[in-house]
Amino acid sequence: MAFRNYILVCGGTACESSKAGAIYDALVAECRAQGVSQDVQVVKTGCFGFCEQGPIVKVLPEDSFYVQVKPEDAKEIVSEHIVKGREVRRLLYDKDSSKKHAKVEDIKFYQKQFRIVLRNCGFIDPENIDEYIAREGYVALEKTLFDMTPDDVINELKIAGLRGRGGAGFPTWMKWNFTKQVEADEKYIVCNADEGDPGAYMDRSTLEGDPHSVLEAMTIAGHTVGARQGFIYIRAEYPLAIHRLEVAMKQSREYGLLGKNILGSGFDFDIEIRLGAGAFVCGEETALLASIEGRRGMPVPRPPFPAVRGLWGKPTVINNVETWANIPVIILKGGPWFERIGTPDSHGTKVFALTGKIRNSGLVEVPMGTTLREIIYDVGGGIAHDKEFKAVQTGGPSGGVITKDYLDTPIDFGSLTKLGSMMGSGGMIVMDEDDCIVDVAKFYLNFTVDESCGKCAPCRIGGRSLANILDKITKGNGTLEDLDKMEEIGGAMKKASLCALGQTAPNPILSTVYYFKDEYLAHIVEKRCPAGKCKSLITYSINTEKCIGCTACARKCPVQAITGERRAPHTIDPALCIKCGICLETCKFGAVEVR
Repeated sequence: MAFRNYILVCGGTACESSKAGAIYDALVAECRAQGVSQDVQVVKTGCFGFCEQGPIVKVLPEDSFYVQVKPEDAKEIVSEHIVKGREVRRLLYDKDSSKKHAKVEDIKFYQKQFRIVLRNCGFIDPENIDEYIAREGYVALEKTLFDMTPDDVINELKIAGLRGRGGAGFPTWMKWNFTKQVEADEKYIVCNADEGDPGAYMDRSTLEGDPHSVLEAMTIAGHTVGARQGFIYIRAEYPLAIHRLEVAMKQSREYGLLGKNILGSGFDFDIEIRLGAGAFVCGEETALLASIEGRRGMPVPRPPFPAVRGLWGKPTVINNVETWANIPVIILKGGPWFERIGTPDSHGTKVFALTGKIRNSGLVEVPMGTTLREIIYDVGGGIAHDKEFKAVQTGGPSGGVITKDYLDTPIDFGSLTKLGSMMGSGGMIVMDEDDCIVDVAKFYLNFTVDESCGKCAPCRIGGRSLANILDKITKGNGTLEDLDKMEEIGGAMKKASLCALGQTAPNPILSTVYYFKDEYLAHIVEKRCPAGKCKSLITYSINTEKCIGCTACARKCPVQAITGERRAPHTIDPALCIKCGICLETCKFGAVEVR
């Protein structure tokens, strides 16, 4: 059935937490109340990507992009836009545009993006298999089953040059081919959806917005390598993604696209969901497999690699969500099409979760080779509150920081590694002038120390030693020898740790010491934190020439460290001050100073 208008409501986790469900219900109710429900379909989609502006509602065919929508706006959207054909300009992202309709293609956030992985997110109802099929869903599976041999599939992936998007960048075709060539009575396909990097939500959003793309890809892999069973390992704290996966799997079985005798081909393949308890180390493939088997998630030495000897000792293909989501498109459009996108070393696109001190935070998919400057300034809109850019952290807690001198670096596997960082799974956290680089390194290291499984000494002991040294430095007790110690310990961890968690944990320290040594020296030699973040190294005071004695800071101080008569300059007792910063936030006259 064709409708005159389609109202798309972002149903990703971020918008859901901001009452997207209530917005959807209100729009459905208003369409019914205003007598247009037969002409309008309201659809709850996956993430639109522009999270900074959520909740988002898009109306088709005009492509009107409404942002920061509230449930109470539903009545006006229906009465004005749907009934009268007039956009609600106050809700448009570009409300001042002279154009009659402010389309998505006119929004700068989307203009440099190229969506392959996120092709269906924000366009379809992820809980309706028919909408996925309408956008060429499962056509790649049909092509694989009836028009291609397993060798044809692997050759297509080889031509495409798809590399794993989970961090290591291993050629996907090679991993599949290893498993295909091993003779075994049972083989397995595994989707790694254990996304645990701080600030990262690429895989979760893909599963929430387009679960069928992953199911289709895993089934293609099963047929290619000779596997009959697949597992999706996903964190239990992703309930929306889990729910939509369960719905998609049920629908796929009902349509004969999963389970016994798929599409009448005689090929059997099914998938189970296994829930993880949120251990970061279970993102490492051997620890993940141990967790699926019911054992404690701890890595084991390789070789043998899982592609040859993995789950229950059987050959196992493991890819992360983003890698899987590329597969159907490559099969449909061909390896040469995909190979032309990106750089000679890194083909296709990459999805990033752009967060931190950025104007337009959100989910971004750009061709490989796009520069950091383009992502941060053209897509991300630059640094929030007109602050100065300081650094960007790529690769999550395992990555390093990149300074403004390298903003024109193209994003690909090789370029980031040369700078002491890494692609990782796709976290990208932007820092501004107010961030203390030593404190940032301390935060990431404490995260990896907490998440270490403790199996190997280099990670268990080395990580804790580095954390202790950083704690000394941020408290003003560091020495110049500590810098050499950190580089020595970090180098040993990179060489001797059992898995990538320990091998990459020193990256934030090594890169920040290299690029921001002056800031470390300020903490160690001058006993000063230039950014004013390390509490032990800062002092709050009141500028008596600016203070008018309004008493606002004194009334808010939780420990009564501020004294002074009304309409007279106040003072802060450093012995009582706990450096909470409430006085700085409260003062409207700039009288409170930090040094």
